[in-house]
Amino acid sequence: MKAYILPLILTLFAGMSTLLGGFITFFVKRNNLKALSVGLGFSAGVMVYISLCELMNEAPRMLNGGYGLITSKALAFGGFFAGIIIAILIDYFVPDHIESDFLSTSKRCHQKHQIRRAGLITAIAVTLHNFPEGMATFLVSTQDIMLGIPVAIAIAIHNIPEGIAIALPIFHATGKKRLAILYSFVSGISEPIGGLIGVLLLKTIMPAQSIMTAAVAGIMVYISFDTLLPLAREYGENHHVIIGIVSGMLIMGLGLIFL
Repeated sequence: MKAYILPLILTLFAGMSTLLGGFITFFVKRNNLKALSVGLGFSAGVMVYISLCELMNEAPRMLNGGYGLITSKALAFGGFFAGIIIAILIDYFVPDHIESDFLSTSKRCHQKHQIRRAGLITAIAVTLHNFPEGMATFLVSTQDIMLGIPVAIAIAIHNIPEGIAIALPIFHATGKKRLAILYSFVSGISEPIGGLIGVLLLKTIMPAQSIMTAAVAGIMVYISFDTLLPLAREYGENHHVIIGIVSGMLIMGLGLIFL
C-alpha cells in the first residue's frame, strides 16, 4: 500500500493544477471583454491542440499493438466521432435556462447563458479527459517514480489552461468566483479517482480507455469550434481570437516538447 502513496500524490498534484487555473479568475475583471475573447480563443487553441496532437496519437498506442495498427487506428477514429456525437447530445440536453437569471429574452442574458453553458460543457469534457490522464500518471508512477514525476508535471501544465477554460466562462457568466473554482475543483479531482480506477481495472479496460481518450478528443474539438470560438469572436475582434488560439497552442506545444 505504501508503494501507491507517492504515485497518488503525483496524480493528485496533476489533477489539482486544474484548480490553479481556476484561481486565475481572481485576477481577471469580469467586464473585460477583450480578456474574455482572448481567453476563450486560448481555451479553444489548447483543446484543439491537445486533442489532435496528443490524444489522437495516444489513443491507438494505449492498445499496445494488441489489435493491430489498422484496427487500433479504426477504434480511435470511431471513438473520436463518437465523442463529437456525445458532445452534440450534451449540447442538446443541457437545459436552455438553468437559473431564473437566464429567463429574460434580452441579448445580454442570452449571451450570459451561452458563456455559462460553454463552461459547463467544457467542465464535463475535461472531467472525462482527466480520468485517462489520472490512470496514466498513476500507473507510470507505480512502475517507475522517476518517469512518473515528469509525466505528472507535463499533465499539470496541460491542466492549468484547462482550469482556465472551465472557470473563465463560468465567472464571466455568473460573477461568482467560488462557483468557478468549484467547477475547476470537481474536474481536477476526477484525475486521482481515475488513477485509482486504473489500478483496479487496468487489464479489462484498456480498449475502452483508448476509445474514451479518442472520444474526449472529439468532444473537445466540437466544443472549440461550436461554442468557444463563436463566443470569442462575438466578444472581441478577430485578431484577439487569433492571439488567444495561437497562444494556447504555443504553450501546449512547448509543454509537450520540453516535458
